[in-house]
Amino acid sequence: MRYNDAVDAEKSGTKRGTTQKSKLLYSEESYIIRGSCFAIYKKFRNTQKESIYQRSLAEELKTKGLVVEREMQLPIYHLGIKVGVYTPDLLVNDSIILELKAKPFLHKEDIQQFWHYLKNSQFRLGFLINFGEPHGVKIIRRVYDSARLPRGSA
Repeated sequence: MRYNDAVDAEKSGTKRGTTQKSKLLYSEESYIIRGSCFAIYKKFRNTQKESIYQRSLAEELKTKGLVVEREMQLPIYHLGIKVGVYTPDLLVNDSIILELKAKPFLHKEDIQQFWHYLKNSQFRLGFLINFGEPHGVKIIRRVYDSARLPRGSA
């Protein structure tokens, strides 16, 4: 496949060798979230604390028509029993969790912790967003799409 064919396939939403369009989970919301992060980073760079980015991103997303809840407690279950809560920084459209950081760089543990939060929640999509990077906002988009056991099963 030539480069131009790959670019055309990407633009049309088709995969190499297929004519079926691929669907990105919550594609419109993901686009809005990324654009909002870039706008906030452009204004503040890496000079603010996490709470400023959190409030700014919540307001930015609301102006774009998304429903945003800050620090909503989500239950964590084990063997069908609630064993704790996870409190993501932002919950978007009751579908997407956003975990924000304002660190010079993300540690492996930050990424692993975020993955476990997503895996142990009922949500399939999450963003780990670090506004503290010196060369631009870092956005990690993760989908947890493995089959989950229904609540109450082990």
